[in-house]
Amino acid sequence: MSTPEAQLAKRASAIRIVGFDVDGVLTDGRLLYGNDGSEAKAFHVHDGLGLKLLQQAGIITVVISARASAATERRLGELGVAHVHLGVRDKMPLFEQIARDQGLSWNDAAYMGDDLPDLGILSRVHLPATVAEAAPEVLDRALWVACKPAGGGAVREFAELLLRSQGKFEALLAPYLGAAP
Repeated sequence: MSTPEAQLAKRASAIRIVGFDVDGVLTDGRLLYGNDGSEAKAFHVHDGLGLKLLQQAGIITVVISARASAATERRLGELGVAHVHLGVRDKMPLFEQIARDQGLSWNDAAYMGDDLPDLGILSRVHLPATVAEAAPEVLDRALWVACKPAGGGAVREFAELLLRSQGKFEALLAPYLGAAP
């Protein structure tokens, strides 16, 4: 009989595409508005590197948010995330289409969301993940919950779980140690 940790590692090792929500996952969920109507969001650099490491490992990263945001578009553009879809209310059909276009299925997929609009995808993917601050309905469906907070390293924590489970993390770490991969 395998342990829950071994079962989680087995699921994580199968992931080839991973999706993320923005507000409440890549950010702390707060929306900051200036008096001039501008919007500001805080993104953690650790989460950004987590997205980059996934991309370097050949794992397709997808970001889908119900809210359109110039700040989000700018940050994800800086990170080179190819699949960014903002202002999308019904996330599940879009995520499924992106996976299918890549020759992948729900069994190849993980998703990290935090609120009710994410339930459809979280109910279908092989590895549903969330943050500790997520809605109770999301927490009930998640197989993995970050220790780090939303917008404060949770995405990086999940990325490292996936990469370590796939035996890819050490090779990605090598350049930071001054060693050849």
